[in-house]
Amino acid sequence: MIRIALYQPDIAQNTGTILRTAACLGIAVDIIEPAGFPVSDKSFRRSGMDYLDHVRWQRHDDFEAFQRDRLRAGGRLVLMTTRGALPYAGFAFQAGDVVMAGRESAGVPDHVHDAADARIVIPMQPGLRSLNVAVSVAMVAGEALRQLGGFASP
Repeated sequence: MIRIALYQPDIAQNTGTILRTAACLGIAVDIIEPAGFPVSDKSFRRSGMDYLDHVRWQRHDDFEAFQRDRLRAGGRLVLMTTRGALPYAGFAFQAGDVVMAGRESAGVPDHVHDAADARIVIPMQPGLRSLNVAVSVAMVAGEALRQLGGFASP
């Protein structure tokens, strides 16, 4: 199945929402440090993240550590970016893809952008900057799961 990677997330509440979404959809999450808040099991539980026992998540000290783990496991790095050219619904997701969301405040730096195997975008109305990162992750994860037949049976 796919994984979600969060590059240096700024806002704990967005990360909590993404972790809850991932738990419900059966998707693992990678959190790439440094984050704008403490990234630990204890801090997530303190913030009321009662779904933490139901999500597989891994913390990485930096992008290089994440890349080493990702390359060892295989799978493409698919970056969600406003600089992408390919609409996410037209992208052919594959099992093992890692879908990355950038920082809420700054996206990802050029070296991370350049490391991506694919860059996808959520088409929006002209003049509008971006969606909330948790909403964006949910939209793209839903499309990837639809394509891959990854939704749990009701």
